Amino acid sequence: MGHGRPIGPARALAPLLAGSLLWPASAALAGEWSGHLSGELRYFPQAPLDPRQPASDLGLAVQPEYYHEWDDGRQSLSLTLFGRWEREDGERRHGDVRELLWLKAADSWELRAGIGKVFWGVTESQHLVDIVNQTDLVEDIDTEDKLGQPMLQLSLIRDWGTLELFALPGFRERTFPGVHGRPRSQPRVDPSLARYESDKKQRHIDYAARWSHYLGAWDIGLAYFRGTGREPTLRPALSATGEPVLAPYYPLIEQASLDLQATLGDWLWKLEAIHRSGQGTPFAAATGGFEYTFVGLFGSAWDLGLIGEYLWDERGAQAPVLFADDLMLGTRLTPNDAQSSEFLLGLILDRNDHSRMLNLEASRRLGEAWKLSIEARAFANIPSDSPFYGLRKDDYLQTELAWYF
Repeated sequence: MGHGRPIGPARALAPLLAGSLLWPASAALAGEWSGHLSGELRYFPQAPLDPRQPASDLGLAVQPEYYHEWDDGRQSLSLTLFGRWEREDGERRHGDVRELLWLKAADSWELRAGIGKVFWGVTESQHLVDIVNQTDLVEDIDTEDKLGQPMLQLSLIRDWGTLELFALPGFRERTFPGVHGRPRSQPRVDPSLARYESDKKQRHIDYAARWSHYLGAWDIGLAYFRGTGREPTLRPALSATGEPVLAPYYPLIEQASLDLQATLGDWLWKLEAIHRSGQGTPFAAATGGFEYTFVGLFGSAWDLGLIGEYLWDERGAQAPVLFADDLMLGTRLTPNDAQSSEFLLGLILDRNDHSRMLNLEASRRLGEAWKLSIEARAFANIPSDSPFYGLRKDDYLQTELAWYF
């Protein structure tokens, strides 16, 4: 693929959009393509807990992106598609419309409609406040990958800040690794047994609002969400074949949140905090900490960042989450070279049971169009009552080679 005449999905969309009020016929085949194609290899050094799981897995992914603007830049259309094929895990053979979004911009407001992705959050270890999009968990257990969310978004841009209002029709269920998937929980999650608190199930319309502004060195965000929770409660159940599994239950929740970031010289101070009701007893949770960067390490072009965060959940040991009373320590190394090399090493330590999760991410551009990425995760000292217990044999090393076009 390359720039110029669109092919594939764009050609299929063009007849639908041509001549519409939003996209004039003369612009229907204009625009620019980009994206990437990647190959991924995962290797697990330990024997799995479930004999149906593999020692390694091989996958391919493609993410084409299309963008076009008109009306002197006041209107635009963006499209991002994603598809993955995986050798072992059938649940990882999937596709998604990450984004199909029309934007109309004016001096004091913006309107977006379609399928989009919205990111809220400032901390490194987890993003408590990021609630608009559903997590695509089959992509990575770090919860960074998200499914596209149908939405109508109005942003009001004022001197006192930006107010964003969302209507979110069409709930997306979280994806989970399948029988042959790895890493995954033990027992596995069976999405076919999903249940909802709302009688409307996936047709329930959710709402969200966020105000953001900056005050001196501080960036601040206040948000509210009301609707079907993106994080399901997992309940013991039996599959259609009688296998013990976990069944997702999606409750109706309300969540208020705060995110703060202060840039003070070489220091970044960060905080995310939430209060949620509807998912059992109301509770609060927070993640906060800092990142300090040594700029120009020893007179070189290299930057070294030191990261420290505390992860807290009011429910303590009863919290059905991975992090309830944990410390995260990490370092970020940025050579600032022509190859855009990056290295991130992080350790999360549970202060109660002393379980540990080690995470390494590194990437480097090769030439003008290629990028090599390496990721490694390891789990240690996992007690039987820990949410990590099902992952105790799932240490892995992943290598990905991507071609950008």
